[in-house]
Amino acid sequence: MIDTHCHLNFRAFKDDLNQVIIRALKAGVDKIINVGSQWDTSLRAAQMTNDKNNFYAAVGLHPIHLYEQEVDEEEDHFTTRAEIFNKQKYFDLAKSYSKVVAIGECGLDYYHCPKGVLLEELKVKQAELFWQQLELAYELNLPLIVHCREAYNDLLNILEKAKRQGCLPKGVAHCFLGNKEQAKIFLDLGYLLSFTGIITFKNVATELLEIVKITPLDKIMVETDAPYLAPMPYRGKRNEPSYVVEVAKKIADIKGISLAEVDKMTTKNAQGLFNLSK
Repeated sequence: MIDTHCHLNFRAFKDDLNQVIIRALKAGVDKIINVGSQWDTSLRAAQMTNDKNNFYAAVGLHPIHLYEQEVDEEEDHFTTRAEIFNKQKYFDLAKSYSKVVAIGECGLDYYHCPKGVLLEELKVKQAELFWQQLELAYELNLPLIVHCREAYNDLLNILEKAKRQGCLPKGVAHCFLGNKEQAKIFLDLGYLLSFTGIITFKNVATELLEIVKITPLDKIMVETDAPYLAPMPYRGKRNEPSYVVEVAKKIADIKGISLAEVDKMTTKNAQGLFNLSK
């Protein structure tokens, strides 16, 4: 099994990284994609591939890092550092490490809007940033890991524009939480949908479970987004790659198929999208 999106490059794992890796391997999770959110964590994700055989990396600038702001999530509270995206710098980083397999995570996030910043200003700046990283992914022939929060229609409009212009990279909608119509548009664009522990939550939206059920298995990947979004029965704890098995179990339950079948196909999907023969 492959955890296609986690952040072992974050400070949450600085004290027990090796134990986390051991637990993942014992659970049958033999490949991990660490995803950057800005320059420092992107560089760290890339560097970690040097001495961890089962590690791969994605590099990119998350939209919340356009501004300095307080971010208060259930699992963590932190202050972002504002970063101006340097396309050449990220290009060079991706080219310098053979196991950088994607650009991201990048996208749109209207949920986090810094104090004193108008939403319209935020939307313009985030769209510009997303387009730059979309172009970068296309130029490098790497897939795009898309983050979207309360902005699905605007993000899909950008992807559709890229398709019309002939510069749409492959990609995945990470931690998909949109509606059925939006899911269909992603799939029509050739994108995969990736699901997290949210689908195991007791209060999960019925429509999200319906999307899991109707989405073809060959268009699905599994992820943890660790250290965030720990699935049941680990809710409230720090998430980690070994828990991705719970996401796969839930998909198997929803679709009425075996865990082995979910494991086999989602692994194949990830290997294909990210070219994990590297």
